[in-house]
Amino acid sequence: MSETPFREPGRHSPAKGVHVSLNGPNWVFLTVCTEKRERWLAQSSVQRALYDIWEHTATAWLVSDYLLMPDHLHLFCAPRDLKFTIERWMGFWKDQLAKSLKSQGGAAAPPYQVFGKFQAGGFHHRLCDGESYAQKWQYVRENPVRDELVKRPEDWPYFGHVHEIHFSAD
Repeated sequence: MSETPFREPGRHSPAKGVHVSLNGPNWVFLTVCTEKRERWLAQSSVQRALYDIWEHTATAWLVSDYLLMPDHLHLFCAPRDLKFTIERWMGFWKDQLAKSLKSQGGAAAPPYQVFGKFQAGGFHHRLCDGESYAQKWQYVRENPVRDELVKRPEDWPYFGHVHEIHFSAD
């Protein structure tokens, strides 16, 4: 038996992009990691900046629930403007965040406000009909408990909800 993992014929790398359908729900579960998994993301200033960017600037995709961990973030999103791929949207808000944090920090930033970069891209998949948003969100909410950062999910301050998006698969 071959030790090579199964690959679709002709495919050399994972598929890129989220295939948006005009005939069904387009919820996307997205995970974005910091570069080298540096632990700078779970800070109030980062959370405020991201919320503001997702609400007012990077609006081609709508963000529902999100959670920041020290070295990655999870969010649920859906396209608002089909001209913008999820990759283009991610690149835009990452760039906006870097600019926002740089203008906030300056030379006088307290030592705990160390900001880094994100890895290129992110892991994302579209929720299929029947997949449970609530179950996935509960799993995400328990991340800080599994990482022993808090004892209960409700004790973790770095989560929120930006836009109201309706999904019928639950």
